[in-house]
Amino acid sequence: MAAEGVLRVVRTARPVPLGAVVGIFRRGAGDPTSRRDDAGWWFAWRTPDGPVTLRLTVLGVAADEVTASAWGSGAAWMLEQVPALLGEDDDPSGFDASLHPLVADEWRRRPGWRVPRSGLVVQNLVPSVIEQKVTGKEAFAGYRRLVRRFGEPAPGPGEDLGLVVAPTPAGWASVPSWEWLAAGVDPQRSRTVSAAVRYAGRLEECVGMSAEAARARITALPGIGRWTWAEVAQRALGLPDEVSFGDYHVAKDMTWALTGTPQDDDALAELLEPWRGHRYRVQRLLELGGHHRPRRGPRMTLPTHLPTRGR
Repeated sequence: MAAEGVLRVVRTARPVPLGAVVGIFRRGAGDPTSRRDDAGWWFAWRTPDGPVTLRLTVLGVAADEVTASAWGSGAAWMLEQVPALLGEDDDPSGFDASLHPLVADEWRRRPGWRVPRSGLVVQNLVPSVIEQKVTGKEAFAGYRRLVRRFGEPAPGPGEDLGLVVAPTPAGWASVPSWEWLAAGVDPQRSRTVSAAVRYAGRLEECVGMSAEAARARITALPGIGRWTWAEVAQRALGLPDEVSFGDYHVAKDMTWALTGTPQDDDALAELLEPWRGHRYRVQRLLELGGHHRPRRGPRMTLPTHLPTRGR
């Protein structure tokens, strides 16, 4: 299977803006687990059945057919998940974009955008923990180094493209402390990852649970709060109401976009209340539209107290 690959054509209920839907899974431009080229979007992921290389390509003028090709022991599992990955399970009914003209405009621009669901909790949890309380540049570089050092070549054509599958849960748990530090990941975050992956099986069960039960299980782990939960919920579980509260930029950017004034999480929560049930939908539409406040102030600085050789 790793050499030959398998294929599935998914006919969707709407035109799929593929990059807008699945681009959220890319962890920076140099992410070794993802790639975009003329052949489509590629992902190298670890499924419950093993590693997989997945390629997604939109077919037809109407963009309502997607070809999914997969290689590796996780191919069959991954192809079953493709409709959900494309957002076919997401239900936008009840979402009133007209409550704000900017949101209405972005919804008109992307009527086929939906919240995707990968069904892979650990795959999304680990990089989310690495991204806690640091700049994206630092987090992406650290994740990139660790995956390349402790992951494995992606199956099928993924290896030729330089794609790498992230470590197994046991692999993450066995990363030495000095390697975490060399990747710019402080002990608090590395301990959080090491502790969380020991419950990988229980975490993956969250895909079949209610949002409330999944949140309770994931946030019961030490070092995982509402921001990390939201990042996982958005990608792995496809939940349209989980906003990235606690983010360094999200509240300021969204409130600036919607009111003209950057404000905090409390103000954002109040502002989004009329969209409850679809609050992340608003967040992502504004992100896709590039609505970020002007960055005139000092940027968040990169820490200099950790060894970062060769990142």
